[in-house]
Amino acid sequence: MNFFNRSSKTAVLDHAFDAPTTVVEDITGDYTIDPTHTRLGFSARHAMVTTVRGQFTDFAGTAHIDTANPAASKVELTIQTASIDTGVADRDGHLKSPDFFDAEANPTITFVSTKVERDGDDWTIAGDLTIKGVAKPVTIEFESTGSAQDPFGNLRVGFEGATSINRKDWGLSWNAALETGGVLVSEKVKLEFDVSAIKNA
Repeated sequence: MNFFNRSSKTAVLDHAFDAPTTVVEDITGDYTIDPTHTRLGFSARHAMVTTVRGQFTDFAGTAHIDTANPAASKVELTIQTASIDTGVADRDGHLKSPDFFDAEANPTITFVSTKVERDGDDWTIAGDLTIKGVAKPVTIEFESTGSAQDPFGNLRVGFEGATSINRKDWGLSWNAALETGGVLVSEKVKLEFDVSAIKNA
């Protein structure tokens, strides 16, 4: 299910940004996802030759993190389906239509964790992803990217993660055949998460 292993995850984080900070050793606590500094992204192949990327811009989520007992941790996320944004209005309209998400009839996408494991800075979160009323299990590997005290007194924690899914498992099966073989839209979709969460007061 996951589309990269630990070594490639590290490579993804090993880029030109400043090194992450760690202001607390134990990040145990209750958190609220900060949507203004979080990206819930996705990518899929188009016409077998290029990659289309997008994101959801309206969502809310909470997390309970327990570093000593990771199994007690949990995550809940609700995404507004109609907030899908690929940068092209016509394409977004098609994705919101009954051919894909049918956003009018299915206004939200949800994720609820069922199992959380930890190995150092790596976290594995399994849970149920519900799209168009269909709940299927997914597993997402995350790496902690540090903690920081922002200028407004908030304790923030960061995580980056990803997985891949087959969209047909959730009934997102629309496609069109290409004259040269293959299909217009790949069944495999990569999901990418850049998360900033604020510890609750």
